[in-house]
Amino acid sequence: MDAKLLEDIGLTEGETKVYLTLLELGTTTTGSIIQNSGISASKVYQILDRLAKKGLVGHVMISGIKHFRASEPKRILDYLTEKEQELAEKKQKIQNILPELLLKQQMSSGKRKAEIYEGLKGVTNLFKNILDELKRGESYWVIGAGYGFEEILGMRNFFLKYHGDRAKQGIKVFMLANHNVRKTLVPTTLQCSEVRFLPEDIITNVQLMFYKEKAFVILWSKEPVAFVIHNPEIVEGFHKYFKLLWKTAEK
Repeated sequence: MDAKLLEDIGLTEGETKVYLTLLELGTTTTGSIIQNSGISASKVYQILDRLAKKGLVGHVMISGIKHFRASEPKRILDYLTEKEQELAEKKQKIQNILPELLLKQQMSSGKRKAEIYEGLKGVTNLFKNILDELKRGESYWVIGAGYGFEEILGMRNFFLKYHGDRAKQGIKVFMLANHNVRKTLVPTTLQCSEVRFLPEDIITNVQLMFYKEKAFVILWSKEPVAFVIHNPEIVEGFHKYFKLLWKTAEK
């Protein structure tokens, strides 16, 4: 059994060891738990207390000595349900204060010029921002779409969903894609879009995206990096570059 699954749902390594030990031993004392789990005596009571609060451990008194027992494994599902409810409540609280947070950002004295985002999560968040910032009927432009590392990064499923959501929201993309993705381009990309292909000798893992007064420069690699530029003159320059390439690109 993969014990890490229990850690993935919120148990610590120590809690996982103690819980699994109790499942194997049944009703037992702390001495047996310490001996079989490898958890120190100084920590075992704290761990048992946390597991009890999570509904995963109970105890009985036998001859005046406290014995512990793991709850039924199905109680793990109850624990997960409680966590989901707590998370939903926290999400609602964040949604309630989002207008205030956005106002603070807008009132910031220093206007943003440029930012750098590193890692897959930071870069994919930029795509999600497009769907948040553009309205139905608005557009954005892309140069050099290739997603050459989509298999390494697991990007294909991301873009499959992303472009499906984009099309549902009525946001159009004008895309100059790399020639080498002509047959493997994510199918949802073609929804609510116009796509042309760059010449075969222009294949790059650098992608440009721009709309309104914002431009992204993304370097697709095993550790992707994105530069975000807030400058209308630069965006206008990218537009001119795009129009020039668009005229000669293959449909």
